[in-house]
Amino acid sequence: MKRGIALGSILVVGAFAITVGGVQTLPSAAVEATAIEQVRNNLYVITGSDASSRETFSGGNTGVFVTDEGVTIVDTKLPGWGQVLLERIRTVTDKPITTIINTHTHGDHTGSNTFFPASVEIVAHENTRTNMERMDSFAGENATYLPNRTYADRLTLGAGRDQIDLYYFGAGHTNGDTFIVYTALGVMQTGDMFPWKDAPFLDRTNGGSGVEFPRTLSRAIRRIEESSLQPYGAPELIVPGHIPVTTWAALEEYQRFVSDLLQAVRNALAAGQSATEAAESIDLTDQYPTYESNRMAAAIEAIYEELQP
Repeated sequence: MKRGIALGSILVVGAFAITVGGVQTLPSAAVEATAIEQVRNNLYVITGSDASSRETFSGGNTGVFVTDEGVTIVDTKLPGWGQVLLERIRTVTDKPITTIINTHTHGDHTGSNTFFPASVEIVAHENTRTNMERMDSFAGENATYLPNRTYADRLTLGAGRDQIDLYYFGAGHTNGDTFIVYTALGVMQTGDMFPWKDAPFLDRTNGGSGVEFPRTLSRAIRRIEESSLQPYGAPELIVPGHIPVTTWAALEEYQRFVSDLLQAVRNALAAGQSATEAAESIDLTDQYPTYESNRMAAAIEAIYEELQP
């Protein structure tokens, strides 16, 4: 099947998009809230949300990197958002979309792959392609929209000011999370390895690990800091999965947060607490006063399942 600019006939349960009479309808508040913002030079982000509001949720942040050859998109939001992405991109460039990078398998980051034409190369970690192959949204003819280029540890796309480095450092949110470094700009996009200021979503079905999460982040921070990146050195800015652009220091803080969360869960388990008791007793707000706790219980339960036989 040819990839084309098509809205299709889909019903997205829990994704806040419906099809009525063959025409897809998106929440107007969500469309209005989905803006394109300049990060640095030729890099932009089309904002997403943290799913705290059903009315404004569109999916994860989408990176838009305008190169000499065309536009690279990082993550394509939920199904049905392709036209909105294209409209936002057209406000900053009329160059063709040449590449999509999916940071991981989830539908709020891969959902609009199907909107773009067959000429677009889709890139992801090899584990992410395997995970995507199990998704209903990529079954049958829609397998056309799976990544057609994968990598194991590191992949470089482009050169000079157009260079993008893709890294895999291990399991965390899933078992296929990609870190993207915009080499000449000093910016890194993390997908949901740094989604928000709260406990991470640990997708155990797709190889996620609360035990490995802080170690994977630590490796990412250490190895990318050691890389030779010009002209800014190690990245100064971070494009997280769902919250506004932030700093390298905020990523380092998030690594400490998930490490402290894991240790607190280990301590609770050693004290004989159940997962429910641990969720009630673990409180990291003194150390991390700007963080929320909406996702703590789910993360603690996932770590308990991983640590217990």
